Amino acid sequence: MLLAVIFTAAALPARADITRRDNYAAIVMDARGQVLAADNADEARFPASLTKMMTLYMLFEAMRDGRVSPQGTITMTAEAASRPPSKLGIPAGMSLSVEHAILAVITRSANDVAAAIAERLGGSEERFAQLMTQRARQMGMTRTTFRNASGLPDAEQQTTARDMATLGRRLIEDFPQHYAMFSATHFRWQNRAIHNHNHMLSAYDGADGIKTGYTRWSGFNIVTSARRDGVRLIGVVMGGPSWSERDRHMAELLDAGFARQGVARRANSYVAENSNRTAARADVQGSVAPRLGPARTAQVPGPRAQQAARAPANRQAAARPAPARQQAAAPTASASRNATPPRSAQRAPTTPPRAAQPQLRPRPVELRRTAPLVNPARPVTRL
Repeated sequence: MLLAVIFTAAALPARADITRRDNYAAIVMDARGQVLAADNADEARFPASLTKMMTLYMLFEAMRDGRVSPQGTITMTAEAASRPPSKLGIPAGMSLSVEHAILAVITRSANDVAAAIAERLGGSEERFAQLMTQRARQMGMTRTTFRNASGLPDAEQQTTARDMATLGRRLIEDFPQHYAMFSATHFRWQNRAIHNHNHMLSAYDGADGIKTGYTRWSGFNIVTSARRDGVRLIGVVMGGPSWSERDRHMAELLDAGFARQGVARRANSYVAENSNRTAARADVQGSVAPRLGPARTAQVPGPRAQQAARAPANRQAAARPAPARQQAAAPTASASRNATPPRSAQRAPTTPPRAAQPQLRPRPVELRRTAPLVNPARPVTRL
C-alpha cells in the first residue's frame, strides 16, 4: 500500500496552487482502469453536474434495453421545469426528442432536462436517484450516493474522483456509439446554437469528452477523456478555483499521463485561446452531427453579421431614453434571478461560514438519509 502511494504521488507534476485547496481531488487512469496518478482520489466530494454522466448512463441503458426509443421524446413536467439554471428553459407540457435531451444535458448541462429524464425513467426524481445509486454501486462506485439527477446542491450527494473516473470509463466502454455525443461543442435548438461548457474539447489536443460541473460547494469539476497515438486516458479534477485553472491543471495531468505511457508530448498540447468560449465568438459553420439520426446543418450568423444587424436598432435605441419604469425594474429582475435557491438545497444551511470546507468522509453503502453535513457556501449552480 505504501509503495502504491509513493508510486502515484511521484506520477503527479509539480504541485500547483489548485492542489492546496481543501476540496481538491484528482486522478488519471487508462482505458483499462490502471491508475497512473492520484491525489485525494478516495476523499468524498460534491459531484455537481458530473452527476449528469450517471443520468445519461441510465438513459443509455434504457435505450439499449428497449425501454426508451432513440426516436422517442422526453416530456417536460412542471416539477422538472422548476429547476434553477443552468437549464434549457422548456415550458411544462412541451416535449423534446431523446437526441436533443441528451445533447442538452451534455452541452448546456440542463438541470430541467435531467430532471425530466429522471421522471421518465424512475417515475420521480427521488426514486430515480435511488436507482442511480444502486447501479453505481454495482459498477464499483462504492463511495457515491445520488439524491438528484442534475447535481444541484444536496449535502447527501457525494462521490469521489476515483468513482467519477470509473463512470467515465464505463460510459466509453459500455456505450461507444453514444459516447461520441460527448464530443459535441454545440448543437442546434430552436434557431439557437447551444454551446458546450467543456472548453477542453477545443483547447486540449486529443480530448473527445466528457463533462464539467460547478457549484459553490464543489468548486470547478471536470472529467476529461483524451486519445493520442492509440492511447486513451481518463482524468478527473475536482475543486478547481476557476474553469481556466481547472482545465490547465487537467492538461498538465494528462500530458504527464501520456508521457508515462510513452506518448510524445505535442507542441501546443493545450491552448486556452482555442476554448469553446473563444470559438463561440467566431462564425459557426454547422452544428455537430447528432449520433441518433441524420446530420443537421446549422446556419448561425457570425459576430460581425450580428453586430451589423444590431447597429441600426442600437442607434435608434440610443436616440430615445428608456422609460423610467424599465430602468427601475432592471435590478429587481436581476435580483430575483439571483435570489432563487435550488429546491434540493433547502435541507442544507444557506449561511456560509468563514471556515474552509471540511473534508467529507465516504458514506456507508446505504440509501437511507442521515443528518445533512455542514457546507461552506450558499448553494448556487451554473454548469
